[in-house]
Amino acid sequence: MKRTMHLLDTRFTALFFTLALGALSVHAQIPATPPPAAATMQAAEAKAHSFTLANGMTLIVRPDRRAPTVAHMLWVRVGSIDEVDGTSGVAHALEHMLFKGTPSLKPGEFSRRMAALGARENAFTSRDATAYHQQVPAGKLEEVMQLEADRFANNQWDDDEFNREIEVIKEERRQRTEESPRARLFEALNAAVFQASPYRRPIIGWMSDLDAMTPDDVRAFYQRWYSPANAAVVIAGDVDVAEVRALAEKHYGAIAARAVPPRKPRDEPAQAGPRRLEYRAVAEQALVALAFKVPQWTGRDDPANQDALALTVLSAVLDGYNGARLERALVQGHGGQRVADSAGASYGLVGRGPQLFLLSAVPARGVSADTAAAALQAEVARIAREGISAAELQRVKTQWTAGEIYKLDSVFNQARELGSHWVNGMDVNTGDRLMAALRQVTASQVQSVAQRYFSDEQLTTAVLVPDMGRSAPRATPASARPVLSRH
Repeated sequence: MKRTMHLLDTRFTALFFTLALGALSVHAQIPATPPPAAATMQAAEAKAHSFTLANGMTLIVRPDRRAPTVAHMLWVRVGSIDEVDGTSGVAHALEHMLFKGTPSLKPGEFSRRMAALGARENAFTSRDATAYHQQVPAGKLEEVMQLEADRFANNQWDDDEFNREIEVIKEERRQRTEESPRARLFEALNAAVFQASPYRRPIIGWMSDLDAMTPDDVRAFYQRWYSPANAAVVIAGDVDVAEVRALAEKHYGAIAARAVPPRKPRDEPAQAGPRRLEYRAVAEQALVALAFKVPQWTGRDDPANQDALALTVLSAVLDGYNGARLERALVQGHGGQRVADSAGASYGLVGRGPQLFLLSAVPARGVSADTAAAALQAEVARIAREGISAAELQRVKTQWTAGEIYKLDSVFNQARELGSHWVNGMDVNTGDRLMAALRQVTASQVQSVAQRYFSDEQLTTAVLVPDMGRSAPRATPASARPVLSRH
């Protein structure tokens, strides 16, 4: 099924996102048994290479010869952050419509051809980007590139096709958001945290905007943002760099160049005090979420970036492994009362817009949301007072290193990491620099950010309040609901 990515996941986000953005040599897990010359040759081959085609499109290639397979991704630097009020969800709607045809492909034919090539394919939309991806036998790469270049440059469909697909998107919103009290809570929290930033709108869009969306809204968004200079092709796997570059010039380089429209800054104003919302819904359990505005990592060597790295470690110490601090203190109740059935911490680290540090908990039976919120804050305050142990710090760093090694078994993960770097304006060596920088984070830096970023001045609290007397959202009969497909 097509995936719409959401920022406010509540467990393991910081650790996963850090791993997703890091990169070690493809051969890092291989013992150093080859002679030096062979090892040097392997390292050189595993390096990612970046090129700019004549029309401005970026090509990134990372060879990995361990299996005869290739991951191919087309990234477009456009997501919900680029939408304007009244058209929320248009980036995601366009992602759906790219499967609906070109002058040479009928609706659905793209996926049928991919299946015939033995490819696994899908797409996703996030706040910052839209990406289309396939994993295919190495010998079929050119056919995949030809098909992807065609739909990127020549996407077209009739109004009836859009009218059918927008109903599928509405159903996706119903199932993933409107029928989930927790999802609606986080959607409301997001809208309360951000005022000017486009991050305040849901990626899938408000239902009223989906109801009002027209085929021409989507076509205009496509014409505005789907230009070669706003896109990158990322390929990882069993390939030769020179051959891939020639194929990219042949299929993607032939697309006409167009300027990328200027992006107006929409800076989030400084928060000047705590905010709080209560979301009442038919739900069995309460949930409390605390969102703090914190700096993001941009790759530069400055104090804010050092703080972002330390916040990443802080999130992992709180909730980066089984038995981390939040689980021990709130869920297991070590040293005091058990106050939560679950608890988590997450931190976005990077993005084209502002980032949040999120703490969340599901209060245990008989425990109030305010008590659970106070317990979450108390764990951060304890680190601010006492710091973290050398063992905790080393455990987090060891897990990251191990995760990097295991991650490299997937050429898709390699391609996704490189595309994420590109979307955020970073180069192909960003992963190496990030992991090296994370390994240098000290316990005193973690204690320092715990002391400085968690005051009420930057806090927004959201509480899901169970209210069984409220009317639940009216469910549409299953027979009348569109079927959600992969696209």
